[in-house]
Amino acid sequence: MATINDIAAKLGVSKSTVSKGLNHATDISEEMRRDDTVLVYGEDVAEMGGIFCATKGILDEFGPKRCISTPISEGAIVGSAIGAAMTGLRPCVELMYSDFQLVAFNELFHSCGKWRYLHGEEYKLPLVVRCAGGYSFGAGAEHSNIFECLFNHAPGLTIITPSNAYDAKGLLKTAIRDDDPVIFLEHKLLYAKKEEIPEEEYTIPLGQAAVKREGKDISIITWSREVNFSLEAAAKLAQEGIEAEVLDLRTLVPLDWDAIVKTVSKTHNAIIVSEEVKRGSFAGELSAQIGEELFDELDAPVERVCGLNICSPFSPVLEDKNFPHPEDIVAAVKRVLNK
Repeated sequence: MATINDIAAKLGVSKSTVSKGLNHATDISEEMRRDDTVLVYGEDVAEMGGIFCATKGILDEFGPKRCISTPISEGAIVGSAIGAAMTGLRPCVELMYSDFQLVAFNELFHSCGKWRYLHGEEYKLPLVVRCAGGYSFGAGAEHSNIFECLFNHAPGLTIITPSNAYDAKGLLKTAIRDDDPVIFLEHKLLYAKKEEIPEEEYTIPLGQAAVKREGKDISIITWSREVNFSLEAAAKLAQEGIEAEVLDLRTLVPLDWDAIVKTVSKTHNAIIVSEEVKRGSFAGELSAQIGEELFDELDAPVERVCGLNICSPFSPVLEDKNFPHPEDIVAAVKRVLNK
């Protein structure tokens, strides 16, 4: 099973660099100091600090009643988090890998998303389920999946997909304070991305996309790690006189549709970039919605740039061919613009 050491080796940084990046990006401790109803539990989150050290140090500060390592039982983790949330606590649980969400799918899809509705909103359901996902370091077919498309089908769930440490911290704090259940998807290879993050308090509203680069010729709509690849692609395109606008959705549910309307109405061309498997993807849903509601704004059909319709290979060389890179995004932009 891949660990923090694998990330460090893949990115050519030290283990301590990865660990610090993780803690800074997802600083649950601040919320635990602010609100004593917040607690953390999940697989190896206490003494070990999580497989990627995201919760390292929390046990020392808050003790074993608020930071608890659990058995490997995802259904029990999420099910107990639902019960804890119903009784007034704010659990922030970790399932280690996003692949393991499937073991708790009934609890996530039916219980988390629907119970406030089914019970006439008699109670709140403030819980956060954190998972690490995405292609990374030869983690193989069972530790590399991306499931935002599945949870988009579950009314009642918020889906957050940060692309950088600054957004991850602000969005996580907002998620913990929210009274609805949140799926918080963190890409494994973004953990060690170095950034300056303010020490002072800040939050980021849910459902508010961010324009990461202004442009006039085409809109690149994306999220998570592909935001960074899209920015690289936009810089290369600019050298050829093509100005691409990069829109980071940040949260998939709620979706900032107004931001999508604004950028597409500005550039009149769009591609959707996502690491997920192309068939049945969230990118496909966005493409369809843009085609249905913004057809008159488009100069060309929307193109999707996604992962291949295959299981993720164990071989790092083959795995690297399985998801979009900057050159793939550049090629897609040129196809749409007929360049």
